[in-house]
Amino acid sequence: MRLGFSPFNAELGYEEAFRLAAQLGMDLEVAYDLHEALPLPDPRALRATGEALGVGFTLHLPFVEMNPASLIPAVRQLSEDRLKRALEFGEALGAKVGVLHTGQVPVRHPMALDLAREALEKTLAALLPLPFPIALENLALAEEDLIRGPEELQALLDRFPQYGFCLDVGHALVELGPRGPFLYLEALSPRLLHLHLHDNHGRKDDHLPVGAGALPWEKLAPHLQGFAGTAALEVGGGMEGVGRSRERLLRLLAP
Repeated sequence: MRLGFSPFNAELGYEEAFRLAAQLGMDLEVAYDLHEALPLPDPRALRATGEALGVGFTLHLPFVEMNPASLIPAVRQLSEDRLKRALEFGEALGAKVGVLHTGQVPVRHPMALDLAREALEKTLAALLPLPFPIALENLALAEEDLIRGPEELQALLDRFPQYGFCLDVGHALVELGPRGPFLYLEALSPRLLHLHLHDNHGRKDDHLPVGAGALPWEKLAPHLQGFAGTAALEVGGGMEGVGRSRERLLRLLAP
């Protein structure tokens, strides 16, 4: 498993993040939304710095004010356009994998759900062929989140075999309790491309350092030991939170 971290969650600027990643032998998960909102280095500049330091990249595709499953055609189209720009950004960055949120629906009315699923599938189809691997992330943190539970995500991935799966262990804990990560792995481990690793107490998405919440890491560790893909620590606490989480994981995953 190639481990990285999110500078956005750790509240680190790129200068600090690159220095820490190079020191610890980690990658960076770039948040595309920040590059839309702020004057930040372009993807080729980031890539050049990463190549000089031995730091690779994963990419979190846009999710702020974003809904690829929107019932409003103009909103869905804007989401599609932003995702296409993000894919171009990721290709220039040399991203190993991108992570995509699957959208929301305003009410869980049967007609609204059907229309939202149609909109999401239209967006996913419009992004093909993918320039680099893209993983759909489990969410279900709010009632409005469209795709809920391993079965719904598995059904979506069965219809779109071009995409993979990103297991967010913290989201799974909030949605389904301590068995949540294992239920997602049982259903979707053959499609697993990427991991989001952080902790919480099962009530909300706290993005705590590994071991600071209620996730059963000791039981989860055997499922992670043979994983050959990428992972990103989405933890707060700055450099200390990243370093402490990495050390905790290394101890858990040691043979």
